[in-house]
Amino acid sequence: MSFGADRPSHQAREMAESFGSDPGRYDRTRPSYPTAMVERVAAASPGPRVLDVGCGTGIAARQFQAAGCQVLGVEVDPRMADFARGSGIEVEVAKFEEWDPAGRTFDAVVSGQTWHWVDPVAGAAKAAQALRPQGRLALFWNVQQPPDGLAEAFSAVYRRLLPGSVFAAQTRPGVDAYSRLVDKAAEGIEADGGFGQAEQWRFDWEQVYTRDEWLDQVPTAGGHSRFPPATLNELLAGLGDAIDREGGSFTMRYVTVVLTAERIVAAP
Repeated sequence: MSFGADRPSHQAREMAESFGSDPGRYDRTRPSYPTAMVERVAAASPGPRVLDVGCGTGIAARQFQAAGCQVLGVEVDPRMADFARGSGIEVEVAKFEEWDPAGRTFDAVVSGQTWHWVDPVAGAAKAAQALRPQGRLALFWNVQQPPDGLAEAFSAVYRRLLPGSVFAAQTRPGVDAYSRLVDKAAEGIEADGGFGQAEQWRFDWEQVYTRDEWLDQVPTAGGHSRFPPATLNELLAGLGDAIDREGGSFTMRYVTVVLTAERIVAAP
């Protein structure tokens, strides 16, 4: 997925750093991750020390803590980091590619809904530096799959108001829309040479949203905080009308896609 002028997403820094404009809303409305996924990552790691890259407000970090892990977050946005600290997460503010492990090693490096903002090659190298042998890198994304009719209705609103946006171009959000992100991440892991063969895990789940719940989340999507207020208000009205036509609520199907690999050390 590119973000304007055919730039890869990790170069779209202004969008990557737009999420912290309202960290409370972000934390309140963004979906968490399946408990089964968190438990599988923890079980596949050689110990409890977890580094959460791009931890944001701490949504995934709190889940890993609840699973018994000791979590350190790395977050580029100090506003998001401050919010995460308020919920009990230890966070260091840095761009991950430039972050210094300072000799520390971790059993798992995880990244939820974030790795596409990281340079895939430099990020994999930094993760390898931070992981102990047999440690696990686990990168995951929640992929939205709205009901068919509603997906098209949402896209029609974006095409009318924001015809040049990535949201207008995706008439059918789903796993295919994220395949390029996952492929780029896999290429970075392979290029580093410090990991075994990457594999993908998949977790399917659902969440029901009322009209107001969905509209509360919309402004947290990448770039939305940078839309002119009048455009954002008109967008929310159009999306709300589409949900009203569906009866005022809908079931969002999610697929949590995990790209994971084990840290290996070459024999001397």
